[in-house]
This record gives sequence, structure tokens and C-alpha cells, in this order.
Amino acid sequence: MDEISPETVAELLADGASPTVVDIRNPAAFQRGHIPGSLNVPFQQLPDRVAELADADHVVTVCPHGKSSVQAAKLIESYEGTADATVESMAGGLSAWEGPIESGDDSGGSEPDEGPAPF
Repeated sequence: MDEISPETVAELLADGASPTVVDIRNPAAFQRGHIPGSLNVPFQQLPDRVAELADADHVVTVCPHGKSSVQAAKLIESYEGTADATVESMAGGLSAWEGPIESGDDSGGSEPDEGPAPF
């Protein structure tokens, strides 16, 4: 599985390359802060929503620490509709991201940011 550094993701976004950044955390965590322009597809919903990524040329998965996003990238990569896309997991997750963060409302949900339970 390929990984991409947070710095490279930031450069791609700054250059207008527009990879599809898929944040797999729960909606409450996503609202508290995410990479601008990213799409929130919680890990548990990914199998049912992977078809939404069929037109993407480059998909970057993101989670809190870069572990669960590897599994998400593997799932996306295995989908027939994304066979020609470059699919990568962002190394280190959001904890390694030093770029801009966008947030929604500050309702501060009580769900943890840790992503899905390990297998």
C-alpha cells in the first residue's frame, strides 16, 4: 500500500492538483477539524459509499494517526470503479498534518476521534 506524506498532500492541494481527500473519521470528529475540501466518509460507511469515488483520479485517505486510513485505501483500491485511480494513505494521519484545518460548528460531539476499531 502506498503512503503519501502530509507535505506532499499540502503541495498537491496548493498547486490545484485536487486529489480527493477522504477523511474516514466519524462526522463529529470531522466537524471539529479537517483538511479543507475533504470528503467525510466514515470508515463504517465506506463499503456502501465507495462508488462515490469512481470518477476520482487520485484519492488520499486520512484518519487520526495514519493506521485506519491504510485499510480504507486498500478497500478503495480494490473497488472496480477506482481501478485506474492512484489511491494512497496519508502517512501519520491528521496528527502529522501541518497545513490548514477547516472546521464546522463547534458543538463538540462526544464521539472519539480514533476511527474504527482494529480488526
